Amino acid sequence: MTSLTAPAAARPPGHAAAGRSPSRLIWDRVRRDRTAMTGLAIIVLFVLIAVTAPLLTALNGWSPYDFDPSAVDQRLAGVPKGALGGVGAEHWLGVEPVSGRDVFSRIVYGARISLLISVTATVVSVLIGTVLGLLAGYLGGWADAAISRLMDLLMSFPALIFMIALISVMPEGDRVLLLVAVMGGFGWPYVGRIVRGQAMAVRHREYVDAARVGGAMGASILFREMLPNITAPILVYATLAIPANIGTEAALSFLGVGVRPPTASWGQMIQESMMWYEVDPMYFIVPGTCLFLTVLAFTLLGDSLRDAIDPKGGRA
Repeated sequence: MTSLTAPAAARPPGHAAAGRSPSRLIWDRVRRDRTAMTGLAIIVLFVLIAVTAPLLTALNGWSPYDFDPSAVDQRLAGVPKGALGGVGAEHWLGVEPVSGRDVFSRIVYGARISLLISVTATVVSVLIGTVLGLLAGYLGGWADAAISRLMDLLMSFPALIFMIALISVMPEGDRVLLLVAVMGGFGWPYVGRIVRGQAMAVRHREYVDAARVGGAMGASILFREMLPNITAPILVYATLAIPANIGTEAALSFLGVGVRPPTASWGQMIQESMMWYEVDPMYFIVPGTCLFLTVLAFTLLGDSLRDAIDPKGGRA
């Protein structure tokens, strides 16, 4: 009896299994990558910590703003009592020197601030960059020239220095909103350049020409025909932009122009720990480790996602 289906061994290398969409193939590759799954597990852990911060601090019994003078030794200039910075049943990760605020509570609320700012800033930069990149790549001519020159101008600035200067002279207001606006404003040209190149590559493809002949207007062509076919590089960029924004937010808070006290921030905690790392290294180790693991996890996931989308151009 002759089978009508070609055996799996006869399929050419890289041939997609019947019925599996490109997104399913990408997910299958990511799922088989231990590095990606490790990064994803760490990301999920920190997201859960950020989302459940009020519940976790309620279980701990200390808010990030509560002072515990009894946990520090006033005779030693506020050094935490006990080993490892005051780690114990009452304060799970110890306390801050001088103030006695609970480090665990400030870490979990710091995770919320860090992820909120970095993810929102990434969304803002991706949205602006995608729209302007599509317009530049599809319209060409003067529109492409104007948008491209604007991208070149913003990319030529030393972004961190200009962020510091800009944030320093702006009114206080909502600090989180200000950081998101500034980081998103400086970040969009990078995704815009990627999207522009992809849009120029697909704007004369058959499906775009067919939509144009069928009477589709500009917005319909941009967002229904072109955008779905260039989402992969945008997704990779967004995944890799989040850790960059986490580092930027931490750097700005470390330098004193980011999140203001008493709001908890990992960068702010690291800056304050510099004066105490010899007598209380835990105050530096805990936020430093959280920042390192979060940035590493997003970077590993982004690299693996890029390799899954483009296996030939990925890691050997």
